[in-house]
Amino acid sequence: MHEIAIPPEIRARVVGRCGTEHPFEDLDPARTAFVVIDMQVTFIDREIGHAACPMAERIVPAVNRLAAALRDAGGGVFWVQNVHDASIDTEWGVHQRMATPQARARRVASMTEGSAGHALWPTLDVRPEDGRVAKRRFSAFIQGSSDIVERLRAEGFDTVLIGGAVTNICCESSARDAMMMNFRTVMVADANAAMSDAEHNASLASFWQMFGDVMTVDHIIARLDAGRLSSAAAHA
Repeated sequence: MHEIAIPPEIRARVVGRCGTEHPFEDLDPARTAFVVIDMQVTFIDREIGHAACPMAERIVPAVNRLAAALRDAGGGVFWVQNVHDASIDTEWGVHQRMATPQARARRVASMTEGSAGHALWPTLDVRPEDGRVAKRRFSAFIQGSSDIVERLRAEGFDTVLIGGAVTNICCESSARDAMMMNFRTVMVADANAAMSDAEHNASLASFWQMFGDVMTVDHIIARLDAGRLSSAAAHA
């Protein structure tokens, strides 16, 4: 796992702005969804993939533990998979032109639906009741990328927990846009993976000080338990 090291001045800014270090820790499990970004073979397996992140495989136990806890508490789990299709060439050509022909070909081969690289990592605990989402941009929440915003709202979710790979690209992009689409958004510190501790921590710090919350799996599970007890007491 990454060594989490958020500068104390970032925490101080959050407290100064929000009045608390964790503005979204009052979690209602029934309104909370765990959105897992790009935990696919292409981002973990160096032989098959085009952009492997070594840390991604190491966060699998944390991802599975949080997914199980949220299901048990009555929340939802959504597995987001980056996909390459013909629309990318016509609607997001600027991204294609930022890579060499060889790099583009490797990306297409490993992210086309049905390819080995496109598949979710085999040790992830994916259940039949979980949601599966295809995305076509770094962010899952930006217009033209996926239908996740509509699906979350239709199921009554107003809070999203973001995990997956990589922290400072697709995960942070999704988290920022989720907040700007009016979801209470939390980046899960030990269920995100980046290429280095420095990149991981810089991303979390940037997000935390203005866009949302950052919590660990243990912290979130404790707050889910508290939220479940509070809901039960309210309906007693």
